[in-house]
Amino acid sequence: MYNVSKQLAGTFMVFLALASLPGQALDFDSGNRQVNLIELFSSQGCSSCPPAERWMSELKDHDGLWREFVPVVFHVDYWDYLGWNDPYASIKNSQRQRRYQLHGRCSAVYTPGFMVAGEEWAGWFSEPKLPTTSGKNVGRLKVEVDEDGVHARFLRGADNRGLILNVALLGFDLVTHIKKGENQGKRLPQDFVVLAIQTTKSDDGMWNTKLPTADDTPSNAQGRRGVAFWVSHGSDPAPIQATGGWLP
Repeated sequence: MYNVSKQLAGTFMVFLALASLPGQALDFDSGNRQVNLIELFSSQGCSSCPPAERWMSELKDHDGLWREFVPVVFHVDYWDYLGWNDPYASIKNSQRQRRYQLHGRCSAVYTPGFMVAGEEWAGWFSEPKLPTTSGKNVGRLKVEVDEDGVHARFLRGADNRGLILNVALLGFDLVTHIKKGENQGKRLPQDFVVLAIQTTKSDDGMWNTKLPTADDTPSNAQGRRGVAFWVSHGSDPAPIQATGGWLP
């Protein structure tokens, strides 16, 4: 009964967001210049991660949010053995980080681990300043979200076979009281947390799909919601283009 209730609650929250826009849709547009997808691989069980998550939270008030960069935080599960099971952790998030290593895009699997536009960013540890965008013209990702779902199109002058649309539901204003592990006794506020993600393949750069729902997240995850979209190719997790924004 508990799992069914959580699944219905997650689905209902997304339904309410879309139902609040009668007769209109949400539009997201990257433009042609590359938007940086800033990924943080983190864990509530790692004592080194809270400062990195605080830095990510500061991006909520940055003028370039959604236009120049799209932040997402993937909670990994490989620190759960230390005594605290991160409620936002997923083996799929851990596998995503390992795919980056397999493709030679990061030197190791660790937390906090930053990836910017698909490349390892170790600069945060010495000088945590927002990375600049490449300025490259990589193509335009346009997304419309309405009551029927997600309708996306990637426009570029290249072969679109094997493209993947990634759609992530993001949680904000999340607060967890840690009772075990390296962060025992701490109160951790977190934002841009990936609550659910889905991927859909296309060979023509066009997609019609649904927003993912956060079926298994904690019942207290009732803050704001956002959504991130990015296009990748094949098994390589590196983003080609990204966009995103707030859900109502």
